[in-house]
Amino acid sequence: MVQPSRGRGIAAQWADAQRARAQRARLSARIAFAGLLGAAALLGLAACSNDPTQGYSFGTSFRSDVSSIAVPLFTNDTFTGGLEVKLAQAIVNEVRRQTPYRVVAGDAAQTVLRGTITQASLVTTVSGRETGLAEEQAVRITVDFAWTDARTGRVLSARRNFAAARTFVPAQGATERIEVGQDATLQQLARDIVGEMRSGW
Repeated sequence: MVQPSRGRGIAAQWADAQRARAQRARLSARIAFAGLLGAAALLGLAACSNDPTQGYSFGTSFRSDVSSIAVPLFTNDTFTGGLEVKLAQAIVNEVRRQTPYRVVAGDAAQTVLRGTITQASLVTTVSGRETGLAEEQAVRITVDFAWTDARTGRVLSARRNFAAARTFVPAQGATERIEVGQDATLQQLARDIVGEMRSGW
């Protein structure tokens, strides 16, 4: 009766050892995978060097030959007044937050960002099945802009029909004013415009 018991004990020990080896193998694979992810994240955070012979750099990806920018009000070709004021302020805030550039007035600036708000539209994205009323709407704002070196006249970055859109909820019970959608769209547009100032990768 002792021998069968010993046989079952050895089998159980062997099974435990096999499970332990499998767990160690899985743990090693997870550690290796985490290491690869970490390396990829570091590579993604590294900004490309402006000089292609220098490879990757952990410095800023904004232009090093620019230190200041002026942001005059965009021309507003839409029927929605005040968008140009809000957009200019949003761009100034993003320049200060994202870039090493100083925002200065007029002729003192090395570069100037000028543009035109060409379109502001309201689109219904979700309607009530029973009422047909708008339950979610999106504000879409489109601009043309050019960032120019005031010293040389060279265009550093320019885009046409550059747009952003954000939603808001006008439905009864959770009413948001259209200004909520406008402000969110202008903030996104400002972030995207400033993002276009980055040097090419």
